[in-house]
Amino acid sequence: MSREHPVIAITGSSGAGTTTVRRAFERMFSRKGIRAAFVDGDAFHRYSREDLARIFRDEPERKNELSHFAVEANLLDRLERLFAEYGEHGTGTYRHYIHSEDKRMLEAGYRVGTFTEWQPLPTGTDLLFYEGLHGGLVSSSQDLAQHVDLLIGVTPTVNLEWIQKIDRDINMRGHSHEAVVETILGRMQDYVRYIVPQFSRTHINFQRVPTVDTSNPFEPQAIPSDAESFVVIRFRDRDSADFPYLLTMLSGAFMTRPNTLVVPGSQMPLAIELILEPQIEALLAQRRFR
Repeated sequence: MSREHPVIAITGSSGAGTTTVRRAFERMFSRKGIRAAFVDGDAFHRYSREDLARIFRDEPERKNELSHFAVEANLLDRLERLFAEYGEHGTGTYRHYIHSEDKRMLEAGYRVGTFTEWQPLPTGTDLLFYEGLHGGLVSSSQDLAQHVDLLIGVTPTVNLEWIQKIDRDINMRGHSHEAVVETILGRMQDYVRYIVPQFSRTHINFQRVPTVDTSNPFEPQAIPSDAESFVVIRFRDRDSADFPYLLTMLSGAFMTRPNTLVVPGSQMPLAIELILEPQIEALLAQRRFR
């Protein structure tokens, strides 16, 4: 962890909704004039889409072994070096993974499922912001969590997570329903082994809970709206939040445990900003060098 160069990580499974939290951070950074180096976890996949297709064709028994959740399918040693180097010096290298929704990159000639070249992070940034699958990973060979100053988990109930993933991958990435379900099932062991344990290491978890029937997430259906959900917010350190203030500011909020706040789904964007803005200010105030 670093006082001079803070590292913030948003960790969550595929389809969890980490982008919602990232956008809240982006608004805060813009409003407060904070210069952030943004890093996407997908950029640290070990293989391009074509590489994986070739491996699965030649070695079909490795299909489940190389899910994107698995340590073996990612350059996590390189990601840990980035966290450590940024924390110590404010520098590092990164790249981009191209998704079908990355219109600007596609217009520049990149193909879906490929990577850009490695490049240095922008200079003079105030903090590093990571969004991806492994921000809080601890394994036999890596400990990314030790380098993160503020670790946020985005972890909806699992049925909602799957509904969101199925909807996104079909409507935004052009996959078939059957292919998405097969991917979910094939990743299950790695999901339990590598993704879920991270949420016990986070400083704060945001868990969206639907108030409508999602008992069969594999049946095509609309994603529950904000008005059809609550968000359970768990703080590892109960003293890190001003609960009386949050209860006053967030309409319909209530507490279920001394460290757990529940807010209506429609209040989630405001809750993110009210909770996380003081955390960011505290991190930047601790910097010894300006």
